[in-house]
Amino acid sequence: MDTGDMAPPAVASDDVQASRVVLFDFDGVLLHGDAFYLFVRSRYARSWLRKLLVLPCLPWLLLQLPFSRRHAARTLVHAALFGTSEKRYQAQARAFAVELVQHSRLFNRDALRQLRRHQQAGDRVIVVTGCEQALVGGILEQLGLGDIELLASRLRSSWAGMRTGFHNIGANKLKALAAHGVRAWQLAYSDSLMDVPMLKPAAEPVLVNGTPKLCKKMDAALGRVVGRVEWQ
Repeated sequence: MDTGDMAPPAVASDDVQASRVVLFDFDGVLLHGDAFYLFVRSRYARSWLRKLLVLPCLPWLLLQLPFSRRHAARTLVHAALFGTSEKRYQAQARAFAVELVQHSRLFNRDALRQLRRHQQAGDRVIVVTGCEQALVGGILEQLGLGDIELLASRLRSSWAGMRTGFHNIGANKLKALAAHGVRAWQLAYSDSLMDVPMLKPAAEPVLVNGTPKLCKKMDAALGRVVGRVEWQ
């Protein structure tokens, strides 16, 4: 397979082509890395107060880490956003999105080119990601993709600041797609086994930059050979 210039698969007619639904994960596909992790890390890097807030949580974090990295990560997120209102968070997320796009080389140029090829071919492209809505939306806007359909994780406001809400990962991606009125898709691009629920219904699931070990696991999970691309 041509890994750098993967063209959209041929279809029987322009009408069929225009009706295709194509899903893209974000972290690990359009971006080399985890955008929300980078945002949270920057919050700690810029504030000693944030670091101090974590100190009382260290025993809990050390206790949880061997059993649930997700719970430990959630604690770090809550401390990073303690006292942050929804309006302030959205402003900070937008500012970080600008900074990331202007100064980062983490974006996958081949993946972005492929996404735009799908758009030019008349495909309906939807970014379906576990990244947070305001942050990933700001990043896509800075990349010139602000009008693209987006299904993402959402935070919720509380008295203590922003908290994790709907986490759009795994089977939750299917729930988000169904709520969005999307029940069938032709292509889906991902880099993770966590996206098996999203990849399995796709006519053409595509694994991005998968190691040989991950490719074997993905083939076993899907019960067929998954498409593979190597993108930079």
